[in-house]
Amino acid sequence: MKIGVVKETHPGERRVALVPAQVKQLVKAGHEVLLESGAGDRSGYPDERYREAGAEVTAERTAVLEQLEVLFAVRFAAASQGESVAADIAALARGQLVIGFLEPYDPNAPPIGALAERGVSAVSLELLPRITRAQSMDALSAMANLAGYRAAVLAAERLPRVFPMMMTAAGTIIPAQVFVLGAGVAGLQAIATAGRLGAVVSAYDVRSAVREQVQSLGAKFVEIEIPQAGAEGEGGYAKAMDEAFYRAQREKLRSVIAESDAVITTASVPGRPAPRLVTEEMVSGMKPGSVLIDLAAERGGNCELTRAGETVEHNGIQVLGPLNIPSSLAFTASQLYSKNISTLFETLLGEDGRPALEKDDEIVSATTVLRDGELVYGGMRDE
Repeated sequence: MKIGVVKETHPGERRVALVPAQVKQLVKAGHEVLLESGAGDRSGYPDERYREAGAEVTAERTAVLEQLEVLFAVRFAAASQGESVAADIAALARGQLVIGFLEPYDPNAPPIGALAERGVSAVSLELLPRITRAQSMDALSAMANLAGYRAAVLAAERLPRVFPMMMTAAGTIIPAQVFVLGAGVAGLQAIATAGRLGAVVSAYDVRSAVREQVQSLGAKFVEIEIPQAGAEGEGGYAKAMDEAFYRAQREKLRSVIAESDAVITTASVPGRPAPRLVTEEMVSGMKPGSVLIDLAAERGGNCELTRAGETVEHNGIQVLGPLNIPSSLAFTASQLYSKNISTLFETLLGEDGRPALEKDDEIVSATTVLRDGELVYGGMRDE
């Protein structure tokens, strides 16, 4: 098949959907890869490396979109705010397949409707089920892993004190106290990274079942006695709870946050606004010089003070709302994403080597949004 890759146009997006290593494997398997010139430049993969791997490189974006049979993208449709999204969709035709992050949670979103009008098929990586067989395709987890790592490093950089304990001639420096709120993939990596940097780490998650994972990383699991039945939703993701639960949770977390030098919040429910877990009052109770890194900034933030893409100074405390953290690690993020999307693509293929989106497969049925323009995804269910 002809697989196409074009430059990402979402503001600040530096990742590329395919790296040369996967291009080489796809070409070896009998596929053709068409690449828009410069697609990999911002992530550290120049055109020459793609040519060496067997890709055809062209400067004509529209030519790639019109010739391809499958488009590999990082952010497309509703997931991209790039100026060329409408034109890119208009260049596609019935029978073509788009695979990438599509933000498909609202099937009535205009970009999804535009893809449907073109008769295009679409598969969204956000919808991948959390099952063992899908781990090698799980791009959300891969990107969350990098975000957790970066959050811990960012906290260490912004905090006006060192993370580890130090024995010096001038005396002993006690280690920083780091609190991680949310122990999913990003949270666990933040815990591990902060611990490796020498901080004393504690963590909390609405799912008490992750206690052993937190403790296995050398961190303390903060116990909060609030009924948590049903805190884990379908597919292993955290489930949205009611406001009464979050209110009680905030009250319990107040003292823990006040004692922390750095707080990293990671609580997010796919397709929904991030739960507000940290109030302005809770931030005010932190020590001057403390920092809060909010990894849920793109979905509204876990902290009331968070502003997406900005750093807020509040009574001597910094509240950071970084956006698209994986893009800041574009070389590694592209490497992981390329493997994820290539593996998913192979799973979509039928016995004839063509995409078979109607086949009886849990991964295929879960991730398919459009099949030849027909909407087969019903959107987020209320739980």
